[in-house]
Amino acid sequence: MEKYDYICTRIETVTRGDTMQMMQTINVRGRLMSLDKPVVMGILNATPDSFFEGSRVMAEHEIARRANQIVEEGGTIIDVGAFSTRPGAQEVTEAEESERLERALRIVRREQPQVAVSVDTFRPRVARRCIEEWGADIINDVSEGGQTGIVNTPIHEEERMFDVVADLHVPYILMSVQPAMEKMLLAFCRELQELHSLGVSDVIVDPGFGFGKTLDENYRVMAALSELQALRQPILVGVSRKSMIYRLFDSTPQDALNGTTALHVMALQAGARLLRVHDVRQAVETVTLFEKVANS
Repeated sequence: MEKYDYICTRIETVTRGDTMQMMQTINVRGRLMSLDKPVVMGILNATPDSFFEGSRVMAEHEIARRANQIVEEGGTIIDVGAFSTRPGAQEVTEAEESERLERALRIVRREQPQVAVSVDTFRPRVARRCIEEWGADIINDVSEGGQTGIVNTPIHEEERMFDVVADLHVPYILMSVQPAMEKMLLAFCRELQELHSLGVSDVIVDPGFGFGKTLDENYRVMAALSELQALRQPILVGVSRKSMIYRLFDSTPQDALNGTTALHVMALQAGARLLRVHDVRQAVETVTLFEKVANS
């Protein structure tokens, strides 16, 4: 009970004052994106090593087609990544990641100049170049602010990701690598307090399904997902075709769409405002049906 009281105190500290109201918009380069209705973020993997083969796009025409498909199927954000974070993935140098991202982002911007684009990286220098030079709008950080890289080791760079976000004034997706909701809430409280002190106001929290968690821990976090609403920040959920689904059924990512949709419904019921997905049309339909029921 003492630990729970401490978490509550930390949340009150982080969310006091004007931030007590749940954020329903994020500022994307001066344009307000509404989160009153949950939005879908479509995945564009500019890497040959993504765990879901159907999401890999490397050739210019494939990148262009995928960017256009995400928007045509109702996606609000295109999330571009060039470094697979699946277990056992090959290490990619900063130079290689940068080259892939520059190429992909330039194609995405050519095809969809008005759509919001996030960049999926844990490297601060790479994130900075993506925002300043190649047209990305949002930083999607899978390292929880630099705690861990692809091999669960601290990231040592001259510039921290939090400082990059504060300097660039862009929305920031803060993903947790914590294995349990109690630890996650405590860590998020500390991190949000630091981000707010740096002047960062647009923060989206991601519980990090599949990162630093066992199969059962993933489901315990999902069961407690609504507790993240106490942070008064938008919640992003990324479970699309992940191993927490296909391992449960001893199947493959190709067979995990039905399970993905089921978990999306549960996440929306728990307060998720963003879904990061491979299958955009199906996720958009899920959101539409969920909103229809919720508003009836």
